Amino acid sequence: MQEDAKRLSEEDLALIHALQLRPRASWTELGRVLGVDPVTVARRFHRLTEHGMAWVGLSPGPRMLERTCVSYAQIDCAPGATAAVAQALGGHPHMLTLERSAGGHDILATVATRDLHALSHYTLDLLPHVPGITAVHARIVTHVFTEGGRWRIAALAPDQRARLTAPPATRSPRPGPSDLTAFDRALLGRLAHDGRASYQALATALSVSLSTVKRRIEQLTRLDVLRFRCDFARPLGGWPVAITFWAEVPPTDLPGIGHALIRLPETRNCAAVTGPHNLVVQASLHSVDDALRLETQLTAAHPGLDIVDRVITLRHDKLLGRLLDPYGRSTGVVPPDIWAEPTI
Repeated sequence: MQEDAKRLSEEDLALIHALQLRPRASWTELGRVLGVDPVTVARRFHRLTEHGMAWVGLSPGPRMLERTCVSYAQIDCAPGATAAVAQALGGHPHMLTLERSAGGHDILATVATRDLHALSHYTLDLLPHVPGITAVHARIVTHVFTEGGRWRIAALAPDQRARLTAPPATRSPRPGPSDLTAFDRALLGRLAHDGRASYQALATALSVSLSTVKRRIEQLTRLDVLRFRCDFARPLGGWPVAITFWAEVPPTDLPGIGHALIRLPETRNCAAVTGPHNLVVQASLHSVDDALRLETQLTAAHPGLDIVDRVITLRHDKLLGRLLDPYGRSTGVVPPDIWAEPTI
């Protein structure tokens, strides 16, 4: 690994794990659990964000996923055009995640739009006209078992994790489609840049009162529309390998197997999808050798699970709105705006 690609330290990983559990906890709370003073914790995280090695952003809550249309798009490119296509697609607010794959398709993208009509327009009418794209195959997500914001590393002791784990929130009545406003979209855009932005900073940027911002963030999180997540440069933290398994499962077994898979520490995303293979599982691993070990474990534990394809990601170009360099470091933000009219 090159000199400029410095690995994350054990202290860095402990802080990242703490922020995965409590992304907006105060420096005092975090310092108390980590056994260091708040100034040191704040300084350490500032260094990580300054170098793009860790950041706090947004994650969709279950209610947001229920109210939008999400798909995995497998994209084929003309010879030599994949890098340029990935760069172009990185600027699209509907392209949440972009992975260049070592498999049958050049790019695997996670796409989200406000509804099926918008997804159809984007994938059928717009994407094929992006220079360099030769084919687009969309697999619509019919149920999300878990998404990447729930994935955790194991850098804290059990007692530290317990002190940061909040009690389950009381579920609120299911919100209607009109609950997400233009103000909410602007607020989410700001939080995509900095999920730890203070209420005062957000209020100033959006020209509203502090109480308005605080109340709305609390409402959106309570409604399970909005969650926060801490991400980091995985190749520099010991998780350089990302793999996607495409599997076939008998429909009656799908709920049980899906919920069992999300309990594995490697599982980052797991969803039921349309197409010839009805389950997709994405995992973060320490090495390429782990891929065979995990596949063997999955098939041994679940005889009804037939893994028909496994694809290792060569490079993440974008992760939930964050543009990444080859080492997984954040170089910029394209806030997801899945409610906007798709354009290219």
